[in-house]
Parts: sequence; C-alpha cells; structure tokens
Amino acid sequence: MNRVKADVRRPLGSSERNRWLVDEASVSLLRDAAPARPLTVHDKGRAITFDVARTAMIVVDMQNDFCHPDGWLAHIGVDIMPARAPIGPFKALLPALRAAGVPILWVNWGNRPDRMNLSPALLHVYNPTGAGVGIGDPLPKSGAPVLEAGSWAAAIADGLETDPADIQVAKYRMSGFPDTPLDSILRNLRVDTLLFGGVNMDQCVLCTLQDANFLGYDCLLVEDCCATTSPDFCREATLYNVRQCFGFVTDGPALLEGLKAT
Repeated sequence: MNRVKADVRRPLGSSERNRWLVDEASVSLLRDAAPARPLTVHDKGRAITFDVARTAMIVVDMQNDFCHPDGWLAHIGVDIMPARAPIGPFKALLPALRAAGVPILWVNWGNRPDRMNLSPALLHVYNPTGAGVGIGDPLPKSGAPVLEAGSWAAAIADGLETDPADIQVAKYRMSGFPDTPLDSILRNLRVDTLLFGGVNMDQCVLCTLQDANFLGYDCLLVEDCCATTSPDFCREATLYNVRQCFGFVTDGPALLEGLKAT
C-alpha cells in the first residue's frame, strides 16, 4: 500500500510573516497571505483606509532622558511635561494594537559608550560649547550616561510598559533608519503601513516618518501619541507637512474605534 509522505519541510526565516519552507528535496518560497483587515480613519474629512494585517506601530524616543523629571532634557532646563503627554494615549492604544496583531517597535536612542557612532555635528546640537552635559556624559543626579544603550537614561520612559513580543531598535541620530536594522525588520514583518508616535514630534518623529515615506511606506502620524517641547508653531508645521507631503494624520481614539470594527 502506497503511503503519502508526511510534509517534513521546516520553516526558515526570522518572522512567521516572511519565511520559506525547506527540506532536502524542496524549497517553497510561498508566504502565507494574511486576510486583509481594513480599518478606516478620517483626516480632515477624507477617509483613509489601511490594512491592519500589514501595519506596524513605531514609537520614537519615549525615553527617560526626554520624559522623566530626572532625565537629560529636564536637567538642561527643558519643560518635559509636554513630552509626557503621549504616555496616557499610548497606554490606551498599544495594548489594543498588540491584541490586533500589530507589531510595536520602540525606536530609541541607544549610543555606544565611546560615542564612535556620533559625529561632532550631532554632539553639538545639545552641547554647543562642549562644556555642558551632552550625549554620553553622566547625569549629575543619577550618573547615568545620557542616551547610552543599556543606561537608565536611555530606558523606555517610566509609566510605559513593553511586551516581550515588542521589537526594540537602537538609533543614533534624528531618523530611526540610517545605520539601523529598522527597514530590514519592517520588511521581514511584511508591513506596508506605519503608525508613528513619540517625541519630539517635529524632530525625531518627523525625520523617521519622512525617511519611511522616502522608502515607500504608507505613513500615519498618531497626533495624540506625539508631543514636542518645541514652540507650538513647530507642531503646527509638522502636522501641515505630514499632510502635505509625507502621509496622513489620525489619533488614538479613531484607531481604537476602527480596531473594534475589525
């Protein structure tokens, strides 16, 4: 009696969304196609529909150095209360996104102890005289080195919780794409649409969103999950430019309502 040989092909790939099936005799390049899950939000009255199954959330720079009273920005005299504003909206939105199978990527500063990955132009931004507390220097209160990978200063802001399934990417400049594996990770996740939140809205969030747009991703800025310590006209200019050139704007309540419908 003929017996059908069992399929012993093994998965090969770092992501369930992007893997081959292989054995000694065959290689299957077919990927499982997840059923589309459309979600519609509105931006200035225009309906924007995207596929939840092909979406990821990018959380930028929600770190102690930017959001904690004992962090770096507070030390140099910046009012960090605006930077803490997204914490509440994120606490509502991120669990719902995880439950819907949307990957969460924390894209944060995480520099080398020797700062060999940083240019003088970048170091100059917050230490223009060279005599202040700049990137990599110890904070006077805690001794934690500013935005150094593994330090309290660079850790995700107190008040926000991560999940073991979340993905963390260290960045070394305003945008989360240059010199990082972010694009490779997103392609392995097989996502087309990116949701953006974090701080500062007009700096690192915008730069990362712009680079995502340049690489061909569809971009939505989640307004209440973003903040900036810059003057309000910077926020308004960011919203204008995102809508005009780089994508769309939505908010957490609209996403939560849409997730219920899917």
